[in-house]
Amino acid sequence: MTLRVREILETSLYADDLEAAERFYAGVLGLETIARVPGRHVFFRCGDRVFLVFNAARTLEGGMLPPHGATGPGHVAFAAADAELAEWRARLEAHCVEVETEFAWPDGGRSLYFRDPAGNSIELGTPAIWRIPEARILGE
Repeated sequence: MTLRVREILETSLYADDLEAAERFYAGVLGLETIARVPGRHVFFRCGDRVFLVFNAARTLEGGMLPPHGATGPGHVAFAAADAELAEWRARLEAHCVEVETEFAWPDGGRSLYFRDPAGNSIELGTPAIWRIPEARILGE
């Protein structure tokens, strides 16, 4: 058997204003907040995985875990059903979130790109972008 990683367990972005990040990810994108330490981090459930938002300066302080962090805007893509993209666009617009780009990929799949309050690039993309059946990711 060849040893390999199996899936992404968690991923993170960084934001200075964690309250704004929580309002955005819970209120606009509908993620469930599962943990928070004021001024340091807020964590969300995303399907069977976890999405983390840290204050980068606080993660550099170290402690039990190795310091980490990033500067400048990051990127994350969340899976969305193709049939729901129009509804997502409407929801984002209703929350005054500007869709920067709507892109149809040459080999299939579509994406909406927008920014979170910290300026990170957020994508709602259909699994077809990576030739993954929607049922595998979205549980349909």
